[in-house]
Amino acid sequence: MIPVVTDLAPLVCGLLLALTGVRKLFGRGTAQLAANTVLVRVLGGGRRATFALRSVGGLELALGVALLAVPVPVVPGVATAALGVGFAGYLAYAKATAPESSCGCSVRAEGPIGVRSFARAWLVVIGGLMAATAHTAWWPEITGRPVASAAFLLVATALLTAVSSDLDHLWLMPLRKSRIRAFGNPLPSSAGERVPIEATVELLERSAAWQSVRPVVRSALLEHWDDGAWRVLRYSGTYRDSRDIHPVSVLFALDLTASLDTTPSPAVRVSLVDEATEEVLPADVLTFVPLRKAFPLAT
Repeated sequence: MIPVVTDLAPLVCGLLLALTGVRKLFGRGTAQLAANTVLVRVLGGGRRATFALRSVGGLELALGVALLAVPVPVVPGVATAALGVGFAGYLAYAKATAPESSCGCSVRAEGPIGVRSFARAWLVVIGGLMAATAHTAWWPEITGRPVASAAFLLVATALLTAVSSDLDHLWLMPLRKSRIRAFGNPLPSSAGERVPIEATVELLERSAAWQSVRPVVRSALLEHWDDGAWRVLRYSGTYRDSRDIHPVSVLFALDLTASLDTTPSPAVRVSLVDEATEEVLPADVLTFVPLRKAFPLAT
C-alpha cells in the first residue's frame, strides 16, 4: 500500500495545486480576495497584493503541471514541499498580525485563518515529500493496482475536501442546491421573464436586506444558480460567537424575474450555512437587530 500512496501523491497534489493555481491566476475574484489579506499591508497596496497572489497562483499551476507530467517528480516534489512550508510560515505571520484577514490560500475561501488553512499547508508539504519519493509514474500505478489506487484516491479526496474550500465548492455545493430543490425556496414563484444576473446583483445590493447583512459578507459574488422561478446568489462570510470566528456561505434568494422596476419592491431572504458543519444557522447567531426583525433567516 505504501508504494501506491507515494506513487499517487503526485496526482493528488498536482490536481490540487493546478486547481487552486488556475483560480488564483485567472479568477475574477482574486483582486477581492487579495484586498482581504495581510498582503495589502505587507506590500503596500491592493494592486501589489493582487499581483503577488496571482504570481503564487502561477507558481502553483506550474508545480501542479510538473507533478502531473513528470514520471518521477523528485524536483517538483521538493519544490512543492518548500512551497507548503512557505504557506505555513505566511499563515503563522498573518495569524499573529492580522487574525481576521483571509489567508488567500484558496479563491473560494474568504474567512479568517483557521485550522483548515494550516492543515492544507501542511498537507501540501506532506504531498510534496511523498511525490519526491515516488518510485514510478502515477498512471501505470493506477492501471497496475486499480483497487488499491481507487481506495487511496477516495480517502485522499475526502481528506482534501475537509480542508480545501475549492474541493468543498466542487463536491458540496451541488448538495446544497439539491437541499433547496428538496425543501423549497424562501420565495414564492412568480410569472415573467428572468433578468440578467447583473440586474439581480444590483437589486440585491440596493436592498435593506443587503445593507443589514453586509457586515457578515467577506467576498464578491462567488456563484449563482437559477432553480425554477428563483435565483440564489452565494457569497462567503464570517460570523463571531463567544468562542471563535466561523466561515459561512451567505445565500440570498430573490425572484429571478425581479428587477429595480418591480413594484412593490421584491422580498429578499437570507440564509447562512456554516462551512464546517453544513448546517443552516439560526437567526440568533447574529447581533444585527434589523436583520432578525425584518429579514429572518430562511431554512
